[in-house]
Amino acid sequence: MKAGTRVGVPWLHRTCGVCEYCRSGRENLGNRPEFTGWTVNGGYADYLVAPVDFVYAIPDRFEDIAAAHLLCAGIIGFRCLRLANTSRGARLGLYGFGSAGLVAIQVARYWGVDVYVSTRDAKHGKLAMEFGAVRAGAADEQPPVQLDASIMFAPAGELAPPALKALKKAGRVILGGIHMSDIPSFSYDLLYQERVMRSVANNTRDDGREFLKIAAEIPIRTQTETFPMREANQALLKLKTDGIQGDAVLLADRYSTGTRGDQPKQ
Repeated sequence: MKAGTRVGVPWLHRTCGVCEYCRSGRENLGNRPEFTGWTVNGGYADYLVAPVDFVYAIPDRFEDIAAAHLLCAGIIGFRCLRLANTSRGARLGLYGFGSAGLVAIQVARYWGVDVYVSTRDAKHGKLAMEFGAVRAGAADEQPPVQLDASIMFAPAGELAPPALKALKKAGRVILGGIHMSDIPSFSYDLLYQERVMRSVANNTRDDGREFLKIAAEIPIRTQTETFPMREANQALLKLKTDGIQGDAVLLADRYSTGTRGDQPKQ
């Protein structure tokens, strides 16, 4: 990567590169990972240091603020889609429609996948329809058709049995959250016929590179609300109370407040 390249720093800051997972292309499961803003400094900073092998060149068509959305929720949403393993004409369910869902639906539609959204928030349902969902219903409603796969972005374990119930044989439920409330017990009949439920942990660099390439091809539309660094606590409070549609982006001092990154450059 050349000096002066505009880059983004993702959640996965570094991996060891030598454990069995790193050596087998599963560095997202590495034994000694480091994460930006958690195990290493940089999540709330004007400046940070990151390994060049773990940063991504930002496609020219995205402004900085729009690209910020892609580097976290975007990448993890894309990994969920890859694990869902859908193809053109498939039916995909999305449970929850926050920032990751907003990216996932755009990639899924680009791949020719029909998307059925379940969400507790009417405004999120409306947004999903605007972005091409076939249907948007309440979180606890069964979709009108059987699904090939579903992704649960909502951290609500009680939605897992209904998600399984909505699947075709050999369907997959992908759990996209880092944390989730307890999944209640359910009848084995829901899992039988080779249905699969699996979690998603972090991402690989290949996920990020492939996603940013596709994001520029579509191009992905992002929705952001910006906050100066000094208002980080207010931003977190709005996130906690579901007061932000899209992603909250903290601005370093060199950015003016109030700017937005809703659209990619044309």
